Amino acid sequence: MAGEYREYNYVAADTIDVSELEPLDPETKKIMKSEFSTGIKLTLFYYVFILSIPILNWYAGEFMFSRMWGGMTYSWFLTSIVAMAMAFIIAFIHTNLYEKRLKHHQAQQSASPTDGRRIG
Repeated sequence: MAGEYREYNYVAADTIDVSELEPLDPETKKIMKSEFSTGIKLTLFYYVFILSIPILNWYAGEFMFSRMWGGMTYSWFLTSIVAMAMAFIIAFIHTNLYEKRLKHHQAQQSASPTDGRRIG
């Protein structure tokens, strides 16, 4: 199937030995570490919320299964509506933090171009 394409030179996928890769430069390592840290914190926040719903269902079942608008229970409201809103908010927060780091990184690059390279 892949050999049928004539628009570009097809390169077969192969495995990469991680031990043969060059180590990351300190700047990229710092950026990746901060991105990973942000992602882990936001993920843990979301998981705590999602895992608290069954706990609330168990210990506060009377409240969680009581009806609100149109017969929807609080448990279902938290699981569907609030969880989706939280996913969008978390994505917004992560994107904004990434853009702030990128601007900060670009400001440092433009202030002191040590090897003549620039981003953007």
